[in-house]
Amino acid sequence: MTATDERAAGGPAGVERDGGTGRELLPTASGPRVRAAVRELARPHRRTLLAGFAALVAATAVGLLTAPVLGHVIDLVADGRPASALTAPAVWLVVIALVQGVTTAYGLGLVARAGEGMLATLRERFVERALALPLERVERAGSGDLTSRVTNDVSVITTVVREAVPALARSLLTIGLTLVAMAILDWRFLLVALLAVPIQAHTVRWYVRRAVPLYAAQRVAVGAQQQELLGSVGGAATVRAFRLEDEHTERVAARSLTAVDLMLRGARLVTRFYSRLNLAEFVGLSAVLVTGFLLVRGDSVSIGTASAAALYFHNLFSPINVALGLVDDAQSATAGLARLVGVADAAPPSPVPDAAEHAGSSGSSGGSDGSVRVSGVGYSYRPGHPVLHDVDLHIAGGEKVALVGASGAGKTTLARLIAGVHRPDHGRIAVGADGDGSGRDVALVTQEVHVFAGTLADDLRLVRPDATGDELRDALARVGALEWALALPQGLDTVVGDSGHRLTAAQAQQLALARLVLADPPVVVLDEATAEAGSAGARALEASAAAAVEGRTALVVAHRLTQAASADRIVVLDDGRVAETGTHGELVRAGGRYAELWRAWSDGRDG
Repeated sequence: MTATDERAAGGPAGVERDGGTGRELLPTASGPRVRAAVRELARPHRRTLLAGFAALVAATAVGLLTAPVLGHVIDLVADGRPASALTAPAVWLVVIALVQGVTTAYGLGLVARAGEGMLATLRERFVERALALPLERVERAGSGDLTSRVTNDVSVITTVVREAVPALARSLLTIGLTLVAMAILDWRFLLVALLAVPIQAHTVRWYVRRAVPLYAAQRVAVGAQQQELLGSVGGAATVRAFRLEDEHTERVAARSLTAVDLMLRGARLVTRFYSRLNLAEFVGLSAVLVTGFLLVRGDSVSIGTASAAALYFHNLFSPINVALGLVDDAQSATAGLARLVGVADAAPPSPVPDAAEHAGSSGSSGGSDGSVRVSGVGYSYRPGHPVLHDVDLHIAGGEKVALVGASGAGKTTLARLIAGVHRPDHGRIAVGADGDGSGRDVALVTQEVHVFAGTLADDLRLVRPDATGDELRDALARVGALEWALALPQGLDTVVGDSGHRLTAAQAQQLALARLVLADPPVVVLDEATAEAGSAGARALEASAAAAVEGRTALVVAHRLTQAASADRIVVLDDGRVAETGTHGELVRAGGRYAELWRAWSDGRDG
């Protein structure tokens, strides 16, 4: 990744590193940026939030009438009034409960609706920007970092939005209005109740100082754990082949132990946090009871009023504990939100001087003549370790060019640069006669094909949502996939992908080629797109690929040299440089690198 990419992707966010592997994690937003993002997300829902807040204020105010009514009941009993005098207070208690319940439910519903809307917007922004991130940036961070953000972080924030935010709103309103009610009873009750505040404030400051870095470290540790799990499970076959099970198990265990240790530290911190809050409750309630005793003895207040004050303070235990306890959830959610906002704010990489002029993410391919020109392109996955060195290549419109070379020669890297997946460190890639390829000018099909969950028809329509059924069948027929597609249990309406009908590797590849036909780009890059078929299906899949690219400019990273032999021209890469170029016959007669590869290929097939 270039320095320009890092600055552009980071924006207002910070760059984290995983000390265990040196991975450069995806950006994390700063505190001010997170607060600004929350304001931006809340702006479209202001009216709903205000209405919900007003309803919760009304519900809390009504609920606070319970304590004085109970205090009045105590005074009636103390004065020896008949039982009939308690009827009216009892009715008032029922009315208070009903009104409070209805208004609370209405207010919480409005707050939850606004919260879900904000969360949905954040998810959409996150997915949109995550998909737009440069692939090398995601690879440098590791897939575990991204998946932990989209799973664990989103889950934590969702829980907080659905449960903690409404509870916090109710708690803060209850605390504020209860203190006002205590002052109305007698200002001295409010004064002594505030003795608990210094202890609570000190406890919160003490907790936040320790919790913020702890929860941030937890998020990084969980991401590293997922990265290790994904790598070990995804490469299980290789791990078993080289008998590395014990080593990978130890690495996963070490990552898991780090994550568990941080979580246990968090649990111990929370325990100490609540023990300090219990001390504040004891001090405050003791002060209110002593004050009430003294005021009643001095005939300043009645027994009922003193009882109401004690009930008010006792009723503060729950909302104060909820509010302060939610600091724990808030710290965890804030850490997750900073990671989501960091990715959502990541700007597309700024153009590098003389860098590729590539297809974007939208637009039409109209007007492109399908030509591709690569001029002086170099690329490095890591600084100081170039993979391509000043590559020059011109592909005429409609020409089919095969890219061959030994493993590690740079074939896939060059293919992905032309497809726009990576951006060159230097040099220029121009698509089309005017060098400003538009949204669908270049399409890439690799051997790693994903079958999306849903019907086969929906999977095909990903590239053309308005495609008709006849167009879908024509695309499948062109790549030789219509017969098996119609033979599925529900034809094109069969659910495929996860939890659906499992397609074979060759069928999945034909599905990708059919999507290519529907997208109809002028330039196609096939990166070993027939490699997964196996020997039995190779011929049929090569025929499908040939049909899909017919009439288009094609760059084919050849897995089998029979593909190269049928191309209009062959380009041989060796150690990141163009070693040879020409037709199959010309290169075989030249006796160079390609001729060696062809002889080795032919001898292997004869054997």
